Amino acid sequence: MDHQESLTAYIAAIVSELIFTGVTDVVVSPGSRSTPMAMIMAEHPDLNVHIHVDERSAAFFALGIAKSLNKPVAILCTSGTAAANYFPAIVEARYARVPLIVLTADRPHELREVGAPQAIDQINLYGKHVKWFSEMALPEKSNEIIRYARTICARAVAIAKSAPSGPVHLNFPFREPLVPKLDDELFQLRERPNGYVKVHTGDLTMAEEQFKEIAEKLSKTNRGIIVCGNIVDDIFPEAVTRLAEKLNFPIIADPLSQLRSGQHSLENIIEAYDTFLRNDDAKAFLKPDVILRFGAMPISKALTIFIKENGDVEQYVIDGGGGWRDPASLSTNMIFCNETLFCEKLETYTVEKSSADFLTAWKRVNQLSKDTMISLSDITDLSEGKLFYQLAEMLPEGAALFVGNSMPIRDLDSFFLSNHKTIKVMANRGANGIDGTVSTALGAALNTSSMYLVLGDLTFFHDLNGLIAAKLYNININIILINNNGGGIFSFLPQSEHPKNFEFLFGTPIGIDFEHAVKMFNGNYIKIEDWDHFGAEMRKSINSTGINVYEIVTNRERNRDEHREFWGYVSQEISNFVKGEQ
Repeated sequence: MDHQESLTAYIAAIVSELIFTGVTDVVVSPGSRSTPMAMIMAEHPDLNVHIHVDERSAAFFALGIAKSLNKPVAILCTSGTAAANYFPAIVEARYARVPLIVLTADRPHELREVGAPQAIDQINLYGKHVKWFSEMALPEKSNEIIRYARTICARAVAIAKSAPSGPVHLNFPFREPLVPKLDDELFQLRERPNGYVKVHTGDLTMAEEQFKEIAEKLSKTNRGIIVCGNIVDDIFPEAVTRLAEKLNFPIIADPLSQLRSGQHSLENIIEAYDTFLRNDDAKAFLKPDVILRFGAMPISKALTIFIKENGDVEQYVIDGGGGWRDPASLSTNMIFCNETLFCEKLETYTVEKSSADFLTAWKRVNQLSKDTMISLSDITDLSEGKLFYQLAEMLPEGAALFVGNSMPIRDLDSFFLSNHKTIKVMANRGANGIDGTVSTALGAALNTSSMYLVLGDLTFFHDLNGLIAAKLYNININIILINNNGGGIFSFLPQSEHPKNFEFLFGTPIGIDFEHAVKMFNGNYIKIEDWDHFGAEMRKSINSTGINVYEIVTNRERNRDEHREFWGYVSQEISNFVKGEQ
């Protein structure tokens, strides 16, 4: 059988199956060995093909698209180290539960381990960081192989989507010649004939008696809290807030829980916990008898410590992905059930309570902490804490906010207060790295009308080449660059008490003039002079297009001192309040 015909029919079947299973976007990095698949993908009218020359950034770009669409996105590269450059984004996707379809071209078997160029061992290249791996058969046009190819593809997409979502890897050996036959009959198998598999999946749940038993227990408990971390489900906020109202439990809402912003009830939302849970009097005053936890582990170290210090109470971890999010082994009940379904069922069986004293205590301490944040308004110098305190008010309705790791995400946790705007908050908190942040935000921006990215100078530098996607595809993004010339988070860690080699090992100042880098990608650069200037630029940003970078220069040591002074002030106020209540 003609090699070109076999190659074309085989790959056309795979691309058709990707479309049939709901994949609409693929990010392709140019290369020789991936030629047949790239060319055929480009021919399909229902597939959005995005070209990204840097595989490392390309994978993060796809990750961002998948985050915004909440469905699988494919990535395609050539053989060799190109595939290795996907690794950081695949790790992030695995731990952040983001579905990616990783397609790597490879040398055929006879060219492996014999010194052929651009050939590395790609079998199980990503190890346990992918949910599933398959070494694909060499292309054939036979009915059996076409059926096999489409079945493998359907299975891969289903595995990537099923809870917990994550990446899958298909490795394709291709022989030369690599150019397919492109004609009008290329996708003649596009309409799926009878017989190809369709995968049906469902949500994890429990028996009705189990819901009733848990509801009965919780109905008898007055001192309970609900902790919500990063969770992806548009209807979860409504479900969990209704349950909290029925139980009279406060909801400790991580910024990535999507509970601090939106049209759902904010009545029981607690968002200033990172500040007041640093205070021993508050922790004793607010000690719970039961903890319900949904989503990923929270960002706040103070909250994590508080949960750990209450290891003697019942702790329910509800995970619709069937994972094991319990690093301190504190759970007394590990519940594998869809989170929204759990809340809805529990609300049905829960007896409404009359006592709200414990909830009121949490809300009063929370409000006191929020009231003291007004002191941030008095800071005249450009300040990282004040930036995030103002952010919710400054962002337009419907904005997406992507936040870099290290200090920015922690300041967001501390100072971003609840509001009724529809603001989607995103970050790469699977592996918590700083790599690929620009690219992920740009990928998400493809499907967002108004994207704001807040990140530090090291994080920006780490993925500067990711800006090429914005230039090539005219993606609109507003980047708030916090430049404290180095790793600001290390100033809060114990190693800062050892100054001899601190700057050399941890501070790592890079001293970059980012204006030149931004202009290289046809971006607009604005160096913020003061708070009035920043406010004016944020108002203009609502209608801005292209890449817009607003650089805010801060001082690491002053930032550390401001945070500590603020925490100390709030702590004193809370201690006085708690002692007055006892």
